[in-house]
Amino acid sequence: MTDLKPVTPLSATEALQVLVLRNYTTYRHHWKLFLTGFLEPVFYLFSIGIGVGALVDGFEFNGEPIAYAAFVAPGMLAVSAFNGALMDSTFNVFFKLKYEKLYDQMLATPLTTADIARGEITWGQLRGGTYSAGFLLVMAAMGLVSSWWALLALPAALLIGFAFSAVCMGLTTYMKSWQDFDKITLAQLPMFLFSATFFPLTVFPGWLQWVVEATPLYRGVVLCRELTTGSITWASAVSVVYLVLMCVGGLVLVRRRLDKLLLT
Repeated sequence: MTDLKPVTPLSATEALQVLVLRNYTTYRHHWKLFLTGFLEPVFYLFSIGIGVGALVDGFEFNGEPIAYAAFVAPGMLAVSAFNGALMDSTFNVFFKLKYEKLYDQMLATPLTTADIARGEITWGQLRGGTYSAGFLLVMAAMGLVSSWWALLALPAALLIGFAFSAVCMGLTTYMKSWQDFDKITLAQLPMFLFSATFFPLTVFPGWLQWVVEATPLYRGVVLCRELTTGSITWASAVSVVYLVLMCVGGLVLVRRRLDKLLLT
């Protein structure tokens, strides 16, 4: 009678590779989903940044004049990371958790809830980062990048994607039905429209400016805008710290929620 070898847990890196590969294998036959996610911010840039921009003289940003298209483009860069991360960490996670029961199956292997959280969040921000990389190339081709600081815009977009993936996946674990996704839209649309994406923060009353500055997408927008224009201020450091705290808080929330839902 042969002795059975004990199953050893995977390392964090090995588990991450397995989960990312699983998602890649699933999505490689659905590449059109990635194409549509990339094209959406590009269409906004053409229609609003270029179309409306022809009617707008431009703004001042951090004391420097800036064309309207160059103002809108980095905002859409942040939005592309935001949208890519949001789609994967909400609708897809909810289906896997509630209907496909995929995470229950994963836990029957050497994977842990922490592995699942890291794998899903990493895949979500990779999807958002893919959109952002393509969009950044479009910006460069259109002459909407005016500083070498823009080389850091892609890591910034990855940070934005990771932060939103972590938090949104954690919030998704509280959802009971597909109707709850109306709440996602209710939060997504105002952030998209009022995070200084299409117009300066100064158009808001003073008290409302404080509210906008406290929203996560605004922090991503101002970070990308300062990097692509080279107008770096302390706001960039504040945004990085804000988004890193979102990443950490989201990871902790997801881990605890998955433990509660799947291990009890």
